[in-house]
Formats: sequence, C-alpha cells, structure tokens
Amino acid sequence: MTVPRNVLWFEVLLYLSLTLDSLSVAFADRTPSEARTEQMIMGDTLVTGGMILLLMYFVWLAAQRRKNWARWVLAAMLALSVASLLQAIGVEGLALDSGIEVVSCIVTAFGLYFSFTGDAKGWFNA
Repeated sequence: MTVPRNVLWFEVLLYLSLTLDSLSVAFADRTPSEARTEQMIMGDTLVTGGMILLLMYFVWLAAQRRKNWARWVLAAMLALSVASLLQAIGVEGLALDSGIEVVSCIVTAFGLYFSFTGDAKGWFNA
C-alpha cells in the first residue's frame, strides 16, 4: 500500500526536525562548571541522543506501521519540548542552540499537522 501524501510530509518533516535537534545538541554549551561537571554534561548528551533515536523509532512506527499511539506520543513530546524551550529561553535567553530548537518545534508542529489532516486520517484509523 502506498503511503498517503500527508503521511509522507509528516515523516519527512519530523525526520528533519530530529536532524535539527541533533544539530542543537552539537552546538549546545558543554563548558564544565561547578554546577555541571564533565560527567553530567556527557550524561545529558547521551540521554538526549538516546531520546532522538527513540523519537525516530516513533516516527517510523507512526508513518510506516500506522501506529496511532506513536503519533500521539510525538504530539505530547512536542508539547513538552515547547514548555522546556520556553523555560530555557527565559533563563538563558535566545542562543544558537535554542534558536535551532525553535525552528525544530515549528517544523514538528507542521509535520504533526499533516499527520492529523487530509488523507492521513484514514491511514491511522484503518
């Protein structure tokens, strides 16, 4: 069965968003301080990388295996990401990594919009 156009857009945009998230991790400040040791920074980076891989799996489940629950998990993760991003911008201000995250959240929102509209409705409800 062919993947509907809106589902394809959903998949492409969410993979693009996760690529941007990877770039954000690459540009994040990793300067050790008294509050954050090198081990803590490494742990945060590994956890973030693991989350990106898990979210890639959820995108694949939703787009290719037609799992509706995975699409809802991605939507919930977007809400948590926006809340976390707003808090980070409030504390640290807008930096390169948070700017990339803003773009990533926008791309994710568009991708999720495509997953809930048009010919994607029948794909997840079948």
